[in-house]
Formats: sequence, structure tokens, C-alpha cells
Amino acid sequence: MGKSLATLKGLRGIYLGLWGALLLFSYSSERLNLLVRAPLQPVIGLAGVVLLLLAGLDMGLGQGRQRLPRRESASWLLGGMVALAMLLLPPEPSFSDLAASRGSGQMLQEEISFVLPAGQRSLTDWVRLLRAAPDPQLYDGDPVRISGFVLAVPGQPPQLARLLVRCCLADATPIGLPVRWPPGKPLPKANQWLAIEGVMGIESSDGQAHSLVLPNRISPTPRPKRPFEG
Repeated sequence: MGKSLATLKGLRGIYLGLWGALLLFSYSSERLNLLVRAPLQPVIGLAGVVLLLLAGLDMGLGQGRQRLPRRESASWLLGGMVALAMLLLPPEPSFSDLAASRGSGQMLQEEISFVLPAGQRSLTDWVRLLRAAPDPQLYDGDPVRISGFVLAVPGQPPQLARLLVRCCLADATPIGLPVRWPPGKPLPKANQWLAIEGVMGIESSDGQAHSLVLPNRISPTPRPKRPFEG
């Protein structure tokens, strides 16, 4: 029986401390901007503080001295190693790859209560407007100033896209706008962030007309600190 038990001093406290440090560091370093919407981030930071306090209390009271079954000890150790790895390796999600595995437009069913002037509409504003009132004649020639990442679309030219989230990256939904890319030039690479200035135009395919962006200027742009929209 004794051989099946292991004594790992402070193991639980170390585990709680690592996860607390991970949550608090992710909150303070803006890592969470790539994983969670801004309104929920303070809750995660607070959870990190609580875990650090629990870790200090646990180690101070010596509760980590208790003998633990080997399986339970291994679980605490593995969890701590995962937290340490996440501390050392920042998240670098590929929005294009994520979007390719998700359905589109599931979060755009709400009615539009206010419409911004054309030049002030974000990519998300344009997608909502086009779905609410899809007549392309209404927007022909309207100025467009948008930014997003390049989303590969099977059998079609790439779109400029954004990810919508209600909570975090796990429920992300991609939305995109078709773009008439400059002829004679290579198509942009997937996952690249671009800023586009131009006008909205009309294109016909399969006997139906739809809106698309006609760029006058395309320029690379850094990924925004808060890349998600809601």
C-alpha cells in the first residue's frame, strides 16, 4: 500500500500557482485578446488572483505534505506542466484555418437598428447590412474602408473576413465580403491582414447580382490587438 503512494510536497500549491500565474499573465499581457472577448477578460484576471491566493494558502498550511495516490500526483504534475508550457508559448491562432472549419453567418440574424454612413462601416457592419437588405443597387458606388484577414474560399477568390464571437474563440463564427482582387497580381495569402479602401460594386454570377468590394487601395495592416467582433 505504501509503495502505491507518493509524497510530493507542495504539489497542489505549485499546480494552483502555475495556473493562477498563467491566467494573470495572460490578462496583463493582452494574450486574452486572441482568445476571449474583452468584457470577459477581467473575470479571468480575477480568477488568476484567486488561484494564486489559494496556492499560497495551500503551501503555507502545509496541505501539500499529505500523501497522494500516484495517479492523483501524476494528474497534478501533468496539469502544472501544461500551465507552464502555456506560459512559455504564446497563442498564435490561425484565423483562416479556424474559419475554414466553421459555418458562417450564424450570429448575424439580429435586426439592424442603426446604420452607419458608408465610409464608417466596418466589415461586420457591411455583412449585416447586405444580409438585411441584399439589393446590390442600394450600395453601388458607396465608399468602403474595411480591414480583416484573408479567408480562402474553395472554388472562389479569397474573401476579406472577420471572426465574430459571443464569448471566446471556441464559438467563433467567420463572416466575409467578396473582393475583386487586382487582375494580373498574385492573390493574397490566407490569414494575411489587409486594409482595403474602395467602393462597393455589383457582380453577376449564376444569373444573380450581388455586391462585392472594388478596391482602390490594398495595404498590409497589423493584426489588431482585439481582432474579434461581436
